[in-house]
Amino acid sequence: MRTIQLSLVAAAVSLALAGCGALGPNYERPAQTLPTAAIKPQSTHTSATVDWLAWWKGFQDPTLDALLDEARANSADLALAAARIEESRAQLALTHASRFPTVDANLAASRSQVSEHAGKLQPGANPRYNDFQPGITAAFEIDFWGKFQRADEAARARMLALEAGRGTVLASLYANVAQGYFALRGFDAQVALAEQTLATRRENLRLQQKRFEGGVVGELDVQQAAAEAAAIEATLLTAQQNRRATEALLATLLGRSPAAIVQPVIARGTALATLYTRAAVPAELPSDLLNRRPDLIAAEQQLVAANADIGQAKAAYYPTIKLTAGLGYESRQLSNLFEPSSLFWNLASGITQPLFRAGSIDAVVAGAEARKAQATAQYALAVQGAFRDVHDSLNAIASAEALVTTAEKRIVALREVLRLANLRYSNGYSSYLEVLNAQRDLSQAEAGVIDVKRAQLAGVVALYKAMGGGWATPAKS
Repeated sequence: MRTIQLSLVAAAVSLALAGCGALGPNYERPAQTLPTAAIKPQSTHTSATVDWLAWWKGFQDPTLDALLDEARANSADLALAAARIEESRAQLALTHASRFPTVDANLAASRSQVSEHAGKLQPGANPRYNDFQPGITAAFEIDFWGKFQRADEAARARMLALEAGRGTVLASLYANVAQGYFALRGFDAQVALAEQTLATRRENLRLQQKRFEGGVVGELDVQQAAAEAAAIEATLLTAQQNRRATEALLATLLGRSPAAIVQPVIARGTALATLYTRAAVPAELPSDLLNRRPDLIAAEQQLVAANADIGQAKAAYYPTIKLTAGLGYESRQLSNLFEPSSLFWNLASGITQPLFRAGSIDAVVAGAEARKAQATAQYALAVQGAFRDVHDSLNAIASAEALVTTAEKRIVALREVLRLANLRYSNGYSSYLEVLNAQRDLSQAEAGVIDVKRAQLAGVVALYKAMGGGWATPAKS
């Protein structure tokens, strides 16, 4: 019998050493029709060099830098992502351990008494006896079909997906804080413009009232001036409300306490107009978007894991080969427990081949293949969405820059219109309504320029996010 067991063990070891490779398909990245050359933005604000890991440095605003550092240090989303990575790393270690033998130490001691009337005792033998048994047992399942190898591959891919997912969280956090900061500076500019305009409208109202009291103008001019002042006051209140909401949003993104969110205090740095002039984009965008954008890396690693799961599932069709061994001592007396004659050992092997499982293995394989099909579709959608993000960001930047140029030309013309309208009104050639219309058009155009500049800054941030800026690709180890 021992000869047969040794022969089985030798055969199993030989099979393991020979190996036949892991079951299931080896991973290949799905074919995609991608740009073959670098993308050139249609922008007048370009830079030849870009620090992708710290793209916000190009705005040269220490306040923005400090806010981003604060957000990264306090982000609960980042802490959650890091904890998930650690859990996945532990799962990878657990999965990897399945590829190695298990070795256990055993120690057993017992005291027993047998019946003196059962006919099992020799005459004069003591019915009570002790039994001591220390030993070591080992077990090993040979990964001949690559089941554990594929499990290891899947676990590693899922860990890399979570690491890339943390990169997505980090890149999104940077983008959201930067866009929130630019929105805040935009509302600061809107509030300042509204306050300046309101002061002018109130002065106009005061002058119209004096003219009315002097009989120079009618009540209509007074009421029109009052209505225009009230409209600007409403605009100011709206801008102040939007600014407070943006401050609270930023405080939340910065990970501040509830008290600091209710009464937020956000530092200010560079003015919006200056930030706009510094909002440069790369002169050429690299075409390796699939290798630098974290959500695409995460989607591909999920596909790698789903592909490896098929190999794990298919391994269930084939025999399971297990080896077990035991070594130890056994004696009824402690005095001779470790004598050579007390030594015992065993060596065994076993092969289990599934014969009938009512289609359960087929179902598991079909499920794994379906999950791979889902992961393939999700990866394709992610790639399409990524390149659309780049396209939309470039389009938004180019459109905003063109609108700023056009709006600034319009403001120059509207200022001249206002000067001429005041002159015509003073000389009695037109009504005060013409002046009010000119004032209203000018203030709306100035407010519009602020909004477009903020939108252009938001577009630049969205472009850096779309290109995977702000994070480092994790090592695949």
